Amino acid sequence: MISSGMRRASMPPASKPAPRLWAWRRQAAGGRAEVAEPYYIPSGDEVAVFEQCHAHQLAVMLKGPTGCGKTRFVEYMAWRLGRPLITVSCHDDLSAGDLVGRYLIHHDDTVWQDGPLASAARHGAICYLDEVVEARQDTVVVLHSLTDYRRTLPLEKTGELIHAAAGFQLVVSYNPGYQRMLKDMKPSTRQRFVALDFDFPPAEREIAILVHEGGVDAGTAHALVTLTHKLRGLQDRGLAEVPSTRLLVATAKLIAGGIPLRRACYAGLVAPLSDDGSLVGAMRDLVDLSFA
Repeated sequence: MISSGMRRASMPPASKPAPRLWAWRRQAAGGRAEVAEPYYIPSGDEVAVFEQCHAHQLAVMLKGPTGCGKTRFVEYMAWRLGRPLITVSCHDDLSAGDLVGRYLIHHDDTVWQDGPLASAARHGAICYLDEVVEARQDTVVVLHSLTDYRRTLPLEKTGELIHAAAGFQLVVSYNPGYQRMLKDMKPSTRQRFVALDFDFPPAEREIAILVHEGGVDAGTAHALVTLTHKLRGLQDRGLAEVPSTRLLVATAKLIAGGIPLRRACYAGLVAPLSDDGSLVGAMRDLVDLSFA
């Protein structure tokens, strides 16, 4: 029950998305997408597996290195399924209240404001928790009742029990490389998800991505991908994170915008990866040899 003097902020009906939170929507009439189709090239059967998970109300876990396309995949699937998408970037200070909701002072009243998880469950959206292991374990436990047959979310502060609307789906992602050395999901949490493994695209697909997303020609894209494969080979020499497809796209955009090729590689591919002088020197040497 909501105590006297407190009320829940009025929420839009389930048929109308909350525009402040929902990134992807469909028009009420005609079912035409309001946004362009997110560019995504499937690497296998991940689209079919995700569609079956959505149809059977199964939660999904995406595993893969930073910048390999996990978030773009979720955006594409939300568009493909015609579902609104709420994305939460997890961090150390993320509390259960940040996900579920809290009371807020509004003028001379106290009102309840749903958090992103509650909003997604109430309105049948896809809720995507990016880098979920960055959140505290006591926060992650809030997800449990939404990831099994119950599909419910209790709001302890209001006494309400939200039954997830049709179309609701929970998706989480994390990097099993560097994150697993510091944090990991509890087995009791992991086994509530169907897992999809992601990696950097093969060369031909990464070239196509750079041409489309970065705006460079195929020859330049091929040279950048070849260089990146060499840089990724430095991981055994102490490089914590190898250059991602996302970094490649950023570098390609610099080049397409007129920045000299080697300077773009220094700024877009090398500098973000390390401050170690020897590693930076080795990477710059690879750039110079590639574009002598």
